[in-house]
Amino acid sequence: MLSHLNRQVSKTAAHCVRGWDFLRHRGPGQIQFWFIALLVGVASGFAAIGFRFAIEGLQTWAYGTEDPNTLHSFAETLHWGWVLTIPALGGMVVGLILYLFTTDGRVRSVSDVIEGAAINDGRVDNKAGLASAVCSWITLSTGGSTGREGPVVHIAAMISTWVANVLRVDGITGRDLLGCAVAAAVSASFNAPIAGALFALEVVLRHFAVHAFAPIVVASAAGTVINRLTFGDVTEFVLPGTSVVEFYLELPAFFILGLLSGLVAVIFMQAIFWADDWETRLQNRLGLPYWLRPAVAGLLLGGMAIFYPHIIGVGYETTSLALTGELVLHEAIVFAVLKTAAVAITMAGRMGGGVFSPSLMVGALTGLAFGLIATGLFPEHSGAFTLYALAGMGAVAAAVLGAPISTTLIVFELTGDWQTGLAVMVSVSMSTAVSSRLVARSFFLTQLERRKVHLAAGPQAYLLAMFRVQGVMRKPTDEGAADEEACLTMIEQGLYVQASATLETALPRFDKSGVAFLPVVRLEGEAGTPVLQGALFHVDALKAYNRALAATAEEEHS
Repeated sequence: MLSHLNRQVSKTAAHCVRGWDFLRHRGPGQIQFWFIALLVGVASGFAAIGFRFAIEGLQTWAYGTEDPNTLHSFAETLHWGWVLTIPALGGMVVGLILYLFTTDGRVRSVSDVIEGAAINDGRVDNKAGLASAVCSWITLSTGGSTGREGPVVHIAAMISTWVANVLRVDGITGRDLLGCAVAAAVSASFNAPIAGALFALEVVLRHFAVHAFAPIVVASAAGTVINRLTFGDVTEFVLPGTSVVEFYLELPAFFILGLLSGLVAVIFMQAIFWADDWETRLQNRLGLPYWLRPAVAGLLLGGMAIFYPHIIGVGYETTSLALTGELVLHEAIVFAVLKTAAVAITMAGRMGGGVFSPSLMVGALTGLAFGLIATGLFPEHSGAFTLYALAGMGAVAAAVLGAPISTTLIVFELTGDWQTGLAVMVSVSMSTAVSSRLVARSFFLTQLERRKVHLAAGPQAYLLAMFRVQGVMRKPTDEGAADEEACLTMIEQGLYVQASATLETALPRFDKSGVAFLPVVRLEGEAGTPVLQGALFHVDALKAYNRALAATAEEEHS
């Protein structure tokens, strides 16, 4: 009996070893992948909840408040010296961490996850990502005016990257795992399973392939279950009763609100980019070390918070006040302007965090201000003015994220109000139509464009940057290599391309010169003398590009 049991244990162990070897070297099958998606979703969901508790714990320790959700109310009772110094000290710690653990002093967030999905086989940099997670945790805990959703998405991406590397999966599977992790993290953060799944598809993967949908839904459901087991089946915001739209007379007002919200979203995004450029120029002019940059930003935030504590933290308390109509007109306008400035200072100061929660707050305040004016002018044709706050919240956030579908759904799931769908959809559609023509489709894609990563235009733009010339060129010893004397003559004429360049650089040179091939060189010495390495043929470059386009189209339509 014992020997039979030993044989069974040995057989089971052998099957497990063979199964593990199969997963690592040949990738998971469909059913196995769903189980892996579930595990990734559970891990990402717990990571999102753990990050939230970590923020609340450190925030409670730093400020002494018993309820982190009412931070700004509690900050009003503190001595101004604490309000001033806590964000500055948090910024100092963030700067030191970035100095020690990153090469560029930049906190990673959603834009890096999108870049990883597009051009890095669904992987992100885990070393810089861990440092960024700690920086965002400290920033959000010490009054930084950003949101926790961006860091949570990147933490989930690090989990999927680790799993993808362990299993050695290909790019398609790596991207699917990334989508599963992001969906679970968003769902766990907001108790929003539908929006979590669609956010992963719409914002991160940027396609709605059928093969990715099922595992992403499985992971999103896992994240939602974790949230509900922790907090119960409750919504993030509670609205005062049922909102009613006075059809059809009131709908044009939501079209106008959408246009206004799109412009507000553009101002919100451009303020961040302008502040980043201005702080960079000032830092270079003064010779300020970049590890001091977050501390200076924290000091500025603290100075603003002495007079307006509403700007610090995630801002859900002020958002709730806007949605319930507990702010007057001038408060809504002033808080929206100051929150935009505070977010710009925090993000430009490289302190960490995301933009989703701040955009919800700015949108709710914008909608409330518009609603107060609109219902005051036409009271007999208006519903509740708080409905405008809800529509504005969705409209500004959708324009900032470049995600009208998932943002519309997440607003419904955050509030539990599904009766006002038409008003929100109208505002969201108009705001995204306006903002997408003034920026590169979203805040994240505009961030990438500023780093010369061209994802907004689609695969036809960014795929060329994925191919190095040296990987496509023909070496002098290869069959069909270019004539060496012809290559040397072209080099003397300055007609060549460096081996380290990409097809994004090389293909325009073919168009301008009209030649069939370009010599590939490596520059040596201080004088940069070109040394022949091979030749890049126009036909080879086009073949590589076409294969990449075909593979992308196959993935997106599978």
